[in-house]
This record gives sequence, C-alpha cells and structure tokens, in this order.
Amino acid sequence: MSGQFKVGVDIGGTFTDLVFLLPGGEMKKLKVASTPDDYSEAISRGIASFCGRQGLAAGDVSEIVHATTVATNAILERRGAHTALVTTQGFRDVLELRRIRIPLSYDLSWAKPVPLVDRCFRYEVDERVLASGEVARALDQAALEELAGRLAAEGFEAVAVCLLHAYRNPEHEARIGGLLREALPGVSISLSHKVLPEMLEFERTSTTVVNAYVMPLIDRYLKTLRSRLDGLGARAPILVMQSNGGLISSNAARARPVSIIESGPAAGVVGALRVAQECGYPDVLTLDMGGTTTKASIIEKGALLRATEYEVGSAVSISSRLMRGNGYTLRIPVIDISEVGAGGGSIATVDAGGALRVGPHSAGAHPGPACYGQGNDKATVTDANLVLGYLAGDSLAGGSMVIDGERSKAAICKDVCDKSGLGLMEAAYGIHLVATSNMVRAIKTVSVERGRDPAEFVLMVFGGAGPMHAALVARELGIATVVVPPSPGVFSAFGLLRADIEQHASCTVLMPTSGQEAGGLRTALRDMSRDLRAALIEEGCEADDIGIRHFADVRYRGQSSEITLPLPLLADETVDFAALERRFEEEFQQTYGYLDSVKDYELVALRSIATVRRDMDSDAAWSADTAVATPDRFRECYFGDAHGSLKVPVIARGSLRDSPRRGPLIVQEYDSNVVVPPGSSAMLDERGNIIISVES
Repeated sequence: MSGQFKVGVDIGGTFTDLVFLLPGGEMKKLKVASTPDDYSEAISRGIASFCGRQGLAAGDVSEIVHATTVATNAILERRGAHTALVTTQGFRDVLELRRIRIPLSYDLSWAKPVPLVDRCFRYEVDERVLASGEVARALDQAALEELAGRLAAEGFEAVAVCLLHAYRNPEHEARIGGLLREALPGVSISLSHKVLPEMLEFERTSTTVVNAYVMPLIDRYLKTLRSRLDGLGARAPILVMQSNGGLISSNAARARPVSIIESGPAAGVVGALRVAQECGYPDVLTLDMGGTTTKASIIEKGALLRATEYEVGSAVSISSRLMRGNGYTLRIPVIDISEVGAGGGSIATVDAGGALRVGPHSAGAHPGPACYGQGNDKATVTDANLVLGYLAGDSLAGGSMVIDGERSKAAICKDVCDKSGLGLMEAAYGIHLVATSNMVRAIKTVSVERGRDPAEFVLMVFGGAGPMHAALVARELGIATVVVPPSPGVFSAFGLLRADIEQHASCTVLMPTSGQEAGGLRTALRDMSRDLRAALIEEGCEADDIGIRHFADVRYRGQSSEITLPLPLLADETVDFAALERRFEEEFQQTYGYLDSVKDYELVALRSIATVRRDMDSDAAWSADTAVATPDRFRECYFGDAHGSLKVPVIARGSLRDSPRRGPLIVQEYDSNVVVPPGSSAMLDERGNIIISVES
C-alpha cells in the first residue's frame, strides 16, 4: 500500500482514538491506551503501530488533525502556569467579584471558584481609557519599568494584561505588552484586546486570564507532539480543533489556546453535521456519551448553532445555560453544547432521602468503573449496563479490555441495593434510567430552552456508551428516529477529518438599529475581513479559497443578553437594518414566546467567520476489516418491569443490511454497543448508519 494519508486523533481519558483516511477514501480506526503523563506519546505510538501493520511509512502522512483536552485538564486540576494579571488601578478584584450566578438557588454550601490568579499576583497600573476610547490618564513609563522588574522577580510563567476599555483603544495594552516581552523573555504574554476585543470587563478579564494560564502548557505540549512526529518521520502539518468547530494551525493554537479548550466535544458535533448533510437530515440533536460526561448539541437547518459564552473548570463545562457559576467564564465562540455528569464512569449513590442519583462525580478513566478492576469499588453507569446485559466482558475495544461483571454486581449491591432495598436488576435498571434522564435534561437545554421541540428533530448518538441509551432517550423526548453512525466510539476522531479551517473575529459596536452609523459598520466589517484573510494566507491558505460570513449580536435596548444572527447586507455592503430587525423578532419570538410592543433594538457586536473548505470525499467508507464479525449469539438482558429479562440476539452491524429487525437486540461493535429495546426496530441505510425507529 502506498500514497499519502490523513490522520484524525482524539484523546480521551482511557483511550486515544485514531482514524486514518487512506488513498481512495478507505477509512480505518485504531484505539490505543492514553498516556496521561504525556498525551503525545499515545499519538506517536498509535501512528507508528498503524504504519507498521499496514506497511506504510510515517512520512506518507499528509495531515494530522487533533482534538485535545490538555487545556481543560490543566484548569480542572489547577496545574496551569504561574500567572500574573496586570489591570487598571482599582479593578484588580473584577476577577474575583465575577457575575452574580449561583448554580443552585439556596445552596448554602456553594462557594465561588478560586480565581486562577491569587490577589497578591494581580498588579494595578495607573492609567485610564474611557468607554469612548479617549485617554483620560496616560501611562507612566517609569512605573511600568518598575512593574516589569517586580514581575521578573516573582518568576511568572505567564502574564495576562486586561485594561479598562482596551477593546476601544488598545494603545496602553500594546505598550505594556511590548515592554513585558522585552523585560520577560520566555514568559507568555496575553493581551485582552487580542484575546477578546469586546466590552464586558469581567468576561474579558476571565477569558484573558484563562488564555494566559494554559498558554505555556499548550505551547510545550504541541512542541513535544511536533518533536515526536518528526522523530517518526511524520512531518505533516498539525491542525487543531477549536471549540467553535473550526480548525486552526498548531501555531495559531499555541498563540490563543483559549480557543481549543472544548475541542473534543466540538469534533463530534462537526462529524454529526457532515453525516446529517449527506443523509438529508436538516434538524438534528446530537448526544455524545463518553466516560465522564454526556454532551448534547443541536443542528438546525443544516447548520451548527453556536453560543458566545461558556464556563470551564467545573464538574461539567456549560456553554450557555444549565448550572452557571461553578466554573471560569470564557466569552469566545463555541458550539452550543450542554454537558451533564452522566458518562460511563459516573458514580451512582443513594442520598439521605433514599433517592437514587447518578453523577456528577465520576470514577474517570483511572481507576474507572468497578468492572475495570483497577481499585474502584463504587457503582457506575458502565457497571449497571454490564449487569443489565447491554455489555459483555469482551465488548470493550474489540475485546482488548476485559471487564469483570462480578465486581459490578458487588458494587451495585453495596452502593444501591443495600441502601434502597432494591434487587440487583432493579437497581441496575434504576441507574440506567437516572443516567438517561440526565441526558434528556442536557438535550432539553439546547432545544427546549431555545424554543425548539425535540420531537421535530432526529437524534444522532455517538460516543462509546451513547448507543446503549439512545432509544430510551428518544422515547422520553418523543423523537421517532435515532441515527447511530458507523464507528460511533471513534466518531469525534472522524469528525476532525471532516472539519473546515476557520478563523473568527469580533468587535463591539453598541448602537441602535437605526442605520445612522452604517458607514462605520461597513468599515469594521472590511477591517475584520482583511485581518482574517491575512491570518489564513499567512497559514498557507489560498486567497481564492477563503469565504467570509458576517453575524450580529442584537438585543432589546437595556437587556444584558443578545441573540446572534446572520447579518443581512445590501449591495453596497451596508447593513440591511430592516431585515436584521425582522430576523431578531422571529428568533426572539421562537426562543422566548413573546415580543415587546416597543421596537427598540440595539446592535451590540459584529462577528465575522472566515472559512476554508477542506471536506473529504463524502463517499469515504470504513474498511470492512474494522467491523466486528460477531456470529449471532444471545445474551440475557433486562429491560425493566414491563419486559423483565429477555433472551436477546447479539449481532454485527452488517446483519441489519438486508431488512429491518425488531428489538430487542444488541449490535456489538469494536468501539461500541447499540441497544435496540423492545418496541423499537433497526435497519441499516445505504451509508452504513443504523436507523432506529422508536415507538412512543
């Protein structure tokens, strides 16, 4: 075998997933054990192993597309860089004051997250820029030089600079940045007008601090990965998935790492978008269940829906709603993803009132569920699914990981049965139901809270554990059709290969939608377009391949939240305000169910997205040798009081090709198991997707 091939790599806590796109459109997959001490080791090991088996040379790799949780883990584990914050005099406590957001009302035990920069490491400078951009108090050069000396003495690895109203006039920030780069060689410097050129002081400060906090770590990681790949002879360019669903070069990711914090979940949604487009599903809800959490997102009218703000660093990362206030706020474009603590490793408990709960605490990848035999004796969702018969001891990673059902039974008996009085099967099914109900909540967050009815959507499910819960989730939401794409357990790695290159830009405008400042808006759009094109051309993209779309954040005057809409432009490139107002009214009505009688709207910000399409051949297909050739056999599975224990056939995906089959049945694969419960049926479409028809 010869010719160049591409590699998509998604790092998880237990496994690192690799998908290889070979010449001619053939795809192969590989799971290797993750290496938490140095995640790049698993990537190089996986590529070397695959090349050795296939008779390929690592030098034939033409492109490596990567999603990583390195930045997220650094925040969760508080092992980012030793960071300082430089801000305007009187504003160093903005980072700690935050917004008034409490995850659960009346939770007296709640405490604000500890700031990533201690108060003693937040330094003030005597300067002031007004909201208009006018300089009210100039910088003192001597004071700046003294500050640089103090920062050097402390040995900081990173410095975040966030001055009041720098989004309007970045002159002072730029001067401070230049001085610090000279005085602190080797120290990462993050300037807020580069990271987030928008108003809202807390959000801009928080986002800039997070960027600085993870920058040295991401820089070292990507340099190490580059070195390992070069050592293999794989000198192909590395592209990294952003939280917004677009790819950037590794150099761009090193410069602005805050943009890649949720790269793994974003990759799965991008893959779902491509499958939905090819199969003719314009409106899709996605469900991605992994080992620690489950993520839900929404695709509407064939497009991703994005949010402009989310939180990272709590038990789950929240893109827009749900339980806000437990994490660190980031105001950057992100695919609207709702995350709940209901993964395969989520721990089941019985509270003081006798209620069964699942998550948010998780056994993680290490030690993992009780059935892994790695030291955990607490019951998890995976243990429940194993006891119910939905999993078998040889059904993880094609049998490469053996799991012990007796350990699962012991854990469930200890943690649930003994405290609730339930029998073993009833307790296991209860865990399965509670986890499913948490997933339903996540889907409602991205659909019902946007004014959308889930029953009008198709549900696309992936992740190693998602297909075991898919049909029950759909039934709870009134969804009639579930799509399980091929290789659901490595689907995020597949999504990486289907993503486009993107650069995003934004600017604050804050004006009524009266059209009086149309000329200024046109200039702002042209400036952002010029900068985006220049950035992509510098990364090696062809100018003719770059397409640019514009969006606007609009709200009622006096509100504190906006709706992001496509920006309608007239022939002279000025804004069509009448069309923009109509779009705002339609979206506001659908989301909130009412409209104010007074039409007083405000344009808050402009956003531009530059895209370079790099979609692979839609006819690319999974290699036949990656399917598990499971001979028909049977397992005892429990489906609740209504059905009890049933003898269920266990089949391979290909067995569904000839005709639909009614449940119950289990489709066992290398990377996942699909449960088709009683009352549902499954078939295979022409692209190899399992289509489950769910009866209400």
